[in-house]
Amino acid sequence: MINRNYILLIPLLTMIASCNQNKENNQVAVENNEFVASAPKIQRNVAPENAVVYFITPSPNAVVSSPVKVEFGVTAMEIVPSGQNTPLTGHHHIIIDADLPDMNFPIPADENYIHFGDGSSETTLNLDKGDHTLQLLIGDYLHIPHNPPMYSDKITITVE
Repeated sequence: MINRNYILLIPLLTMIASCNQNKENNQVAVENNEFVASAPKIQRNVAPENAVVYFITPSPNAVVSSPVKVEFGVTAMEIVPSGQNTPLTGHHHIIIDADLPDMNFPIPADENYIHFGDGSSETTLNLDKGDHTLQLLIGDYLHIPHNPPMYSDKITITVE
């Protein structure tokens, strides 16, 4: 049984080691027959200097009715659809009732993190009555925040 485990472990370690092309960012080790690995670091594209992302509408502390029309703006950067790996470009993501995600990973995609990979700069949100927070975050062609990350101020709106 022990020999069989080693037979399975050796090809697995060989595959992992062969994937480890950037030794500065990845570490693979076997210590006391335990596998230890660190996650690879994601390359983040450089953000344009002086770029700013912001809400055109609604304004902070606005009292609105649902559906809520939301328009976003950006300066010193071109908005393009996701998948286009062009320097100093990106696309919008809106964060609803949540905090900024970990900037070292792609932006999540769920009911709190809405992607606008088509390059659009406006939407209509169906929000329940009550207070809601909104924040914009620009992602690159792979939905990864730039370096430094480009995000708007978090605003609060009230839906009546």
